[in-house]
Amino acid sequence: MNARQIRERVQWLGVIDWNRRMFDALIPIPDGTSYNAYLVQGSEKTALLDTVDTADVATLMAQLAHVPTIHYVVAHHAEQDHSGAIPAVLQKYPEAQVLCTPKAKELLIDHLPIAAERIQTVADGATVSLGDKTLQFIQAPWVHWPETMLTYLREDKILFTCDLFGAHFATSALYAGDEPAIYEAAKRYYAGIMMIYRKQIQNHLKKIQPLELDLIAPSHGPIYNNPAHILDAYRDWTADGVANHVVIPCVSMHGSTNLMVEHLIGALADRGVTADKFDLTVSDPGKLAMALIDAATIVFGTPTLNMGPHPLVLAATHLADALRPKLRYAAIIGSFGWGSKAPDTIAALIPNLKVETLGTVMCKGVPKADTFAALDALADSIAAKHAALLAPPPAAPVVV
Repeated sequence: MNARQIRERVQWLGVIDWNRRMFDALIPIPDGTSYNAYLVQGSEKTALLDTVDTADVATLMAQLAHVPTIHYVVAHHAEQDHSGAIPAVLQKYPEAQVLCTPKAKELLIDHLPIAAERIQTVADGATVSLGDKTLQFIQAPWVHWPETMLTYLREDKILFTCDLFGAHFATSALYAGDEPAIYEAAKRYYAGIMMIYRKQIQNHLKKIQPLELDLIAPSHGPIYNNPAHILDAYRDWTADGVANHVVIPCVSMHGSTNLMVEHLIGALADRGVTADKFDLTVSDPGKLAMALIDAATIVFGTPTLNMGPHPLVLAATHLADALRPKLRYAAIIGSFGWGSKAPDTIAALIPNLKVETLGTVMCKGVPKADTFAALDALADSIAAKHAALLAPPPAAPVVV
C-alpha cells in the first residue's frame, strides 16, 4: 500500500495485515489488522508518528524512500507492533530524535536497540513546533501500557491515539465512516485489550473532551472521520451502568450441564432477563469478552473433571477475571458424577470481579425436578437483583 494523504502534508503510512488471525498469541482477530504510522510535514520540520510491526519494516521503509528528512519519531507506545521499525528509521535518518514519555524511554531501551541519547522525553501538554504545524502531547497511561500518550495536531484538528480507539480490522478504506463492521471490530478490541483499564479511559475521555476534532487516527484500523461515533461508543462501553443481561460460559461433557443451562436461560427469559450462552468448545473468546462489557451477571456452567471445573471453564474464568468487566453478580451451576470441588475452585479464581455470589446449583448425574426448581430460584434471584439494580432513582421531592 502506498502512502495516502489525509490532510495537506499529513499522510497515512503503514501496513494492512489481511491474514493475521491472532494477536499476542492470545486474542483472535478474525478480520485481520493494520499497523498505522503517520507522517506530518511542517514548513520547517517533519515528524513520523509511530512505525509498524517488526516483521513489516521493509514496507514502511519503502514508503519513506522519497522522504528526505525526519526530525522526530513520536513513539506513543513501546510495544513492538508500533515501535518495531524505529531502529531502522533512526538508522536512515541520523538526525532524528525519538519523542516519548519518560516511562516509554525506559521501555524502548529495554525492548529495542535504541541508544538513550536518541530519545527525548516530553511532558504532559508539551508542544513541538514543525513550523506551521504543532504537535501537542497528551499523556494517557494505561491504554494499555503505563507509558502511553496521544498526540494532537492542532492546526489540522487530528488526534493520533495509537492503541486507544483502535480496531483490528483490515481494509483498504482509509476512513471508518459509520460502518457497523468497524464498530464491531472496535468493540472487540476494547473488550479484549482496553476493558481492564475502563476507569483510566473514563479520565482520558474527559481530558480530550475540550479538543476540536476532525479526525481520530488510531494505530490499528481505519481513521475515524466521524469522531463522535467512536467517542460515544467508548463513553457507553466505559460507563458504570450495566444491562439486564446474563452471560453464561459453559461446557457439557455428557449433557447434564447443558440441560441445566438451557433451563436457566428459559427461566430467565420468562422473567424478562436476556442471556447469552457461550459453549466454550466452539465459542470465540472475543465474542465472550464483548458480551461481558455491560452484562450484570455471569453464570459459569461446568461439569466436573477430576473434582474440579472443566479446563475450558477454567480458561473462561481466568479471562473474565483478567478483563475485570463491570459485573455485579455471579453464580455457578453444573454437574458431577460422584463429587465436586468445582464451585470452590471457580470462586477462588475471580478475585478481581468484586461480584456478589448469588448461589451454586450442582447436581449429581442427570438433573431432576429438585435441580430445575433450584435453577428457577436462581433465576428469581437474578431477576430481582437486576430489577433493583436497574430501577430508576426515586424522583426528587417537589418543593412548593
